Amino acid sequence: MAQEIVDPGPWLRRPFARPGARLHLVCLPHAGGAASSLRPWQSLLPEEIDVLTVQYPGREDRFPDALVDTMDHLVREVVAALVPVLDRPYALFGHSMGSAVAYEVALELPRIGHPPPVRLLASGRPAPHRVPEGDVHLRSDEGLVDDMVRLGGTPREVLADPDLRAAVLRYVRNDYRLIERYRPTRPRTLPCPVSVFVGEDDPECGPDEARTWAATTRTPPSVTVFPGGHFFLAPQRERVAATVCRDLGFPAPRPNRTWPSTP
Repeated sequence: MAQEIVDPGPWLRRPFARPGARLHLVCLPHAGGAASSLRPWQSLLPEEIDVLTVQYPGREDRFPDALVDTMDHLVREVVAALVPVLDRPYALFGHSMGSAVAYEVALELPRIGHPPPVRLLASGRPAPHRVPEGDVHLRSDEGLVDDMVRLGGTPREVLADPDLRAAVLRYVRNDYRLIERYRPTRPRTLPCPVSVFVGEDDPECGPDEARTWAATTRTPPSVTVFPGGHFFLAPQRERVAATVCRDLGFPAPRPNRTWPSTP
């Protein structure tokens, strides 16, 4: 039996211990997101799935840590954190920016001699080579807030306090800079099948954009459309958890009406 991960280090959070699990699910949050943002649906996954969530620096319990603002640097750090804990098969789940990070991690781990993931689950973002250029990280603070509100993840009133606003925009702008400067020009073939999750009202990625992932894999991607916008994961937690289980080959989770606390 695989050994329990006691301390996965500063880059990984393990919301619950499942030492007998058959598979690791490594989750990567969106730009401006933290590990806790994915907890609502993760808690519904069965005991056979051990969840490890990447905690980017500069937020929550890593607030004092230096920010990382290039994709290459971020992928090196994530891969280095994952190598010691990949003691069983694993899948990668990324939302929005996290799906691009997951894509690069899925390519890098086999390149340096480790097994590929059994599946990449990409949420809320087209394939990396098909994302249009962006300049949000160059806008004023108000322009940055406008884009956060447009996507629906942050009510404007949450950022009314000047100190909180400055703290949040520091790492949000950094993440926007990272993902907007990341410009792969052609698709590379992933060593695993791909699932794509999208919100039907997402201004960033609808079903047509989801299908652009077909260029990155040898088999057509599985595309699932959920009610909601860009941040559909939490309100659709039961359907998301059930779809993750389906695509990873596990039985559907049992309904659970006790949700973990979220920020």
